[in-house]
Amino acid sequence: MHIQGLGVIEDALLELHPGFTVVTGETGAGKTMVVTGLHLLSGGRAEASKVRNGSGRAVVEGRFEGVLAEHVARIVTDAGGEPDEDGSLITMRSVNADGRSRAHLGGRSVPVSVLSDLADRLLAVHGQNDQLRLLRPGEQRDVLDRSAGEAVTAPLARYREVREQWQAIVTELTERQTRSRELAQQADLLRHGLGEIEAVDPQAGEDAELAEQIKRLAAADELRAAATAAHEAVSGAADGDPDSPGALGLVGEARRRLATAEDSALRDLEPRLAEAAMLLTDVGAELGGYLEGLEADPERLEQVLARQADLKKLTRKYAADVDGVLAWAEDARARLSTMDTSEEALAELAARRDELAAQLAGHAQELSKAREVAAAELAAAVTEELSGLAMGQAQIDVTVRRRIAEAGDQQALRVGDELMHAGHSGIDEVELLLKAHSGAPPLPVHKAASGGELSRVMLAIEVVLAGADTVQTLVFDEVDAGVGGRAAIEIGRRLARLARSHQVLVVTHLPQVAAFADRHLVVDKGTSEGVTRSGVKTLEQSERVQELARMLAGMDGTETGRAHAEELLAVAETDKASGTRRKKRKN
Repeated sequence: MHIQGLGVIEDALLELHPGFTVVTGETGAGKTMVVTGLHLLSGGRAEASKVRNGSGRAVVEGRFEGVLAEHVARIVTDAGGEPDEDGSLITMRSVNADGRSRAHLGGRSVPVSVLSDLADRLLAVHGQNDQLRLLRPGEQRDVLDRSAGEAVTAPLARYREVREQWQAIVTELTERQTRSRELAQQADLLRHGLGEIEAVDPQAGEDAELAEQIKRLAAADELRAAATAAHEAVSGAADGDPDSPGALGLVGEARRRLATAEDSALRDLEPRLAEAAMLLTDVGAELGGYLEGLEADPERLEQVLARQADLKKLTRKYAADVDGVLAWAEDARARLSTMDTSEEALAELAARRDELAAQLAGHAQELSKAREVAAAELAAAVTEELSGLAMGQAQIDVTVRRRIAEAGDQQALRVGDELMHAGHSGIDEVELLLKAHSGAPPLPVHKAASGGELSRVMLAIEVVLAGADTVQTLVFDEVDAGVGGRAAIEIGRRLARLARSHQVLVVTHLPQVAAFADRHLVVDKGTSEGVTRSGVKTLEQSERVQELARMLAGMDGTETGRAHAEELLAVAETDKASGTRRKKRKN
């Protein structure tokens, strides 16, 4: 990822490891700009305040490798983009100082929403804001559904499809019942209009055809004179007057003279005159046919004018032309079909409503059962993660409760013997509960956990969810805040384990986490001529020791700090090596 002019970062190139990359740096150095850059590449909101002072714009460019699966390739193709020659995919986002933003994908300018769609398939960012979001009850159901995958998404899709039909019928039935008098009046007006139109029975394009007929009938004498003169000029006088031979006679005389000429050059012209004679014969015949069909018929003219007057009455009331009148009639018939307020029509709608309600209740129960199974699995997985994060006695419960409908609820659905609220995502409410130790009662997570425990609980959830993510790149932005000591080492160990199946990028302030990385990037800040600049540097092994020592309470200048840093790295390398051996044996 290449970043230019973003926040305090003037120009930086980040080469991420396919496994675990960590980003560290002093407070204010610009670590968060790395995540901001990823947000921009993901189609996130562009803010002019993020553009570096003195820069005209901020630019973030990302190169993705090995990502062109079918669903990703379709997004790129639909946007008109192309991968690079090596198969990699380049995305770019720029933000001007005035706040205007542009996005590019595969060499083509695209809407920002296209980058958002692409990012949904390629990367997931987990940060402190996500922790706060997960504490909201409305989001916890989505957490459960994500962790369950197809087991929940399939019945949820069936539920939503039937619910949409059910809501449409309920809305239509309610409208017909409450607006019966108004609908009846509107229906009468529509029937009256349809009656007028059907009595005239206009045909598509008829008004234009009538206008042409009227023009022809009204000017019959002038048209006859023009056609007669043209016919005589082509074919000659009707009485055979030799003084008016017409064009055909003259061409015929020319052909005879050329045919008997002594010079072959003249004789060669005769076939061309024969072609002209054939053309004139055809034109003369057509003019004769036109004259035979052209009659001055005052009675027919009167009939056509009367028909035109009838059509104009309709076009004055319903549309600008006959085609518009026909469209109005078609729309009126469709509207009338939804305005029937008779007892029979209402009874039919009510029966359809009840039929859909029964189907919806079945889908809702199926969805609830799937969530209950998934809730037990999610609780067990998160509890297992917590046991490795110095919370061995803690236990997570994921409860699935049905939401009872309140009085007057327009989305009330009878499920079994009770009325439930049938929301967009089902009839269930989901809540994450924490038992801090074996004797503690289960309480909502934010009430049962201390600050450090809350971070560990959220990280455990994030790690479990990340395992369910189908994207290849996972980004963790200081989700380890408030954690230290042995728990911090366990966090690093779990992120390293996650990096065996995903590309993992972590922004952290914990040396215990940074020690587990496959590649260590540091954002360093400097001042030149009164201007603060930050860049990103990839650390060698000796430099990693110094950076970890700095992170250990600023102990980079002491032998103790360096020894502690080297010990951390050794522990991490040993743990990763044993984990790799276990994975190979398992495979």
